[in-house]
Amino acid sequence: MPFITAIDRYIFRLVMVPMLAVFAIAASLLMLDKMLRLFEFVSTEGGPVGVVFRMLANLVPEYASLAIPLGLMLGILFAFRKLATSSELDVMRAVGWGYSRLLRVPYLITLVLVAVNFMIVGYLQPYSRYAYERLDYELRSGALGASIKVGEFTQLQDRVALRIEESRDEGRQLLGIFGRFADANGQVLSVSAREGRFLANREDRNTIILRLTDGTIIQEKPGVEPRVLSFSENDLPIDLPAIERFRDRGDEDREYLLPELLRIGWSEEATAAERAASQANFNYRMVEVVMMLMLPLLAVALAIPPKRSTSSLGVFVSIVLVVAYHKVNQYGQSVGELGRVDPWLALWGPFVVFAALIGWMYYRVAYVPGGQAIGALETGYARFAKKVKALVRRRDTSRQMRGFDAGAADAA
Repeated sequence: MPFITAIDRYIFRLVMVPMLAVFAIAASLLMLDKMLRLFEFVSTEGGPVGVVFRMLANLVPEYASLAIPLGLMLGILFAFRKLATSSELDVMRAVGWGYSRLLRVPYLITLVLVAVNFMIVGYLQPYSRYAYERLDYELRSGALGASIKVGEFTQLQDRVALRIEESRDEGRQLLGIFGRFADANGQVLSVSAREGRFLANREDRNTIILRLTDGTIIQEKPGVEPRVLSFSENDLPIDLPAIERFRDRGDEDREYLLPELLRIGWSEEATAAERAASQANFNYRMVEVVMMLMLPLLAVALAIPPKRSTSSLGVFVSIVLVVAYHKVNQYGQSVGELGRVDPWLALWGPFVVFAALIGWMYYRVAYVPGGQAIGALETGYARFAKKVKALVRRRDTSRQMRGFDAGAADAA
């Protein structure tokens, strides 16, 4: 008998389509929510729009590490739910294919995604997180050309202040310019111009050229009458402010690779706080990856509705369980970093409890005749749904009666 049969290929197609769809939807929703915040932040800082997409690209690994487990679980759940509601699952079990055999292909997919997620959280995510923080720093500091804000006075250095009314062409063209330039001798230049443009200074990289068009200069010196000059084009050199170099990677635990976390977490040279933070972050990443091995069992346990029922309560419960477990891990990492609880206990303790719960739920579905993982919830949900339908039906009947009475009164 071949290792992969036609039924395995059929299950593979059933799993992959919803899995990829859920992965794309989850990642897109996370990205869209962050995109709106980044657009608002970049517009406030006056930076170029392109930096938003660079920052979003660096967030893809972080969001992928969340979307991959969710997509895996829901892909398997929807596949087995379709088999169950179409009675195909009963036929497969009748010919001797148990749940363990049917999970062969889903577990092969799971092993591949576990390896992918391990590489993401262990090696790719730290670099992308550092790149994101560096872009954020450069945007705030003005290293990306984002230091000129529309409608506000911007202090470029101690003796230069600029205000612009409008910015076009991603900040390259400035309209409605007013500026004040002072030197060490007390001379002050007040400049207004219709438009201007920043140009690079090839001779001195620490200086840029502000080329102004159609404006006026008022020159003021102590003890000298001010002079007013008009110009059609004028170049003003501006010294760039010194920008502090961004920190090195690794000042935050999320930016360490897994081998680096291991080295710090068990190093005698590190402080107790550094060891606790590194161990908590290491265990958090590992427990999130290892839990993926239990997701196929959870998906199957919640995919099978009661007989003669198409209840989708299992889908809702599965999402709640996965999200709640993720939040518990985040809390465990936080208390582990603070040293209140041993990082191993704070993260692997909930894992053991959750894995035991999943094992019990799978056993109920796979080995107990007629067993249901959430039978009590399904019963309560069915009763609640009946009451809601009865109320809706009663309301519709009441409306029809009122309409009939109103029509009879009009006819009379």
